[in-house]
Amino acid sequence: MDQHIAEAIGRPDLIRLDDRLVCLRFETMKVVSALAAVRHLLDTGVVRPGDTLLDSSSGIYAYALALACHRHGMRCHIVGSTTVDGTLCAQLAVLGATLERMEPCDDLKLDQKRRVERIHEILAEHPEYHWMRQYHDDIHYLGYRAVAERIRRSLGRGDGGGGGGGLTLVGGVGSGASTGALARYLREDLPDVELVGVQPFGSVTFGAEHVADPEIIIAGIGSSIPFGNVGHASYDTLHWISFDAALAGSVDLLRRHAVFAGLSTGAGYLAARWERSRAPERTVLFIAADTGHRYVDSVYARHREAAALASLTPRQVTDRAELALPWSRMRWNRTPGVRPADHPFRAGREESTACA
Repeated sequence: MDQHIAEAIGRPDLIRLDDRLVCLRFETMKVVSALAAVRHLLDTGVVRPGDTLLDSSSGIYAYALALACHRHGMRCHIVGSTTVDGTLCAQLAVLGATLERMEPCDDLKLDQKRRVERIHEILAEHPEYHWMRQYHDDIHYLGYRAVAERIRRSLGRGDGGGGGGGLTLVGGVGSGASTGALARYLREDLPDVELVGVQPFGSVTFGAEHVADPEIIIAGIGSSIPFGNVGHASYDTLHWISFDAALAGSVDLLRRHAVFAGLSTGAGYLAARWERSRAPERTVLFIAADTGHRYVDSVYARHREAAALASLTPRQVTDRAELALPWSRMRWNRTPGVRPADHPFRAGREESTACA
């Protein structure tokens, strides 16, 4: 029996949608990493019950950290994006978390930069606060070990865990923790696991900042700043997917399989279907990080606009200069990323070595 609702919320479902197509479906995925991270900090004496934990979030991590703090008797302070909706604001308030919501901003890249700047201001005022650094501290990998073990048990260990032909894992990159951790833990005894990352256009993580999506930089899977938790050398293939294409994926996933999930899941589903078509012997598992409730107005109310998936095909590129909307695909071949020497998060608090 679970001792707290966060434990139930963080437990994913594995759903076989079609032959060799599996959905790893979370209600709120980042609860997994937040719970394990806070527990590790308490166990190692870095923080104590009653301390204040601080971070920036576009929505999902704010809720996850608030639940983890509620579970472990901590205080929670969130610098929230303009994308944090009224429902989440109310939940955070009742859970006892303090939310600083940024002023409205049409540019989500600028919004992210402003949130990070505000974090530094708060730390200068309250050095006793602990910055969770979800984008840069690999303690956020820890919670995914149990998820990786469940995947192994459910799909079988032989031949890469895919039931006969290997396993391909597909997911939004975002902070790098979920896809990076799952690939790391699965590859410990299943080296044939391939990792496919999904990015929005405009994200700097894999060098697509020169291609703008007029609709939105999909919150949660892209970034306007470098993230320390992204292990570029873990990824075999990348897909850059526009808002319109992700919308089509989300609508098709609900219509065809009755899975009601967020916009990043629609992008991952689109990429997963393509990867399965190219390697029909492999099982393809894609991550559904959250439910679709936040996207009712922006995505699902527009379901009549959704393109048929059969009409969407990725542009195959070999260089990022060739990237183009609405969908591009590139073999990354586990190429190491280059982190700038003046990365703003290299200095300051020490990186955790929990997952080293």
